[in-house]
Amino acid sequence: MKMKELTELSTDELLTKRRDLRQERLHLRLQQQSGQLEQPSRLRLLRRDIARIEMTLSHRAKQTAKE
Repeated sequence: MKMKELTELSTDELLTKRRDLRQERLHLRLQQQSGQLEQPSRLRLLRRDIARIEMTLSHRAKQTAKE
């Protein structure tokens, strides 16, 4: 997911997306533990996407605190 796409989303959409990605990451970690994970690189991509969303949310929180 690109940063441009994230900045265009509303805060509620970002929170929903973060929840969904965290849930998907949990399922992939469970698959990894049981040896059924087919794409290990997907875990890294999810972790990075979650970090991007967190960064966008914290940036928005700082902007509203300044105003």
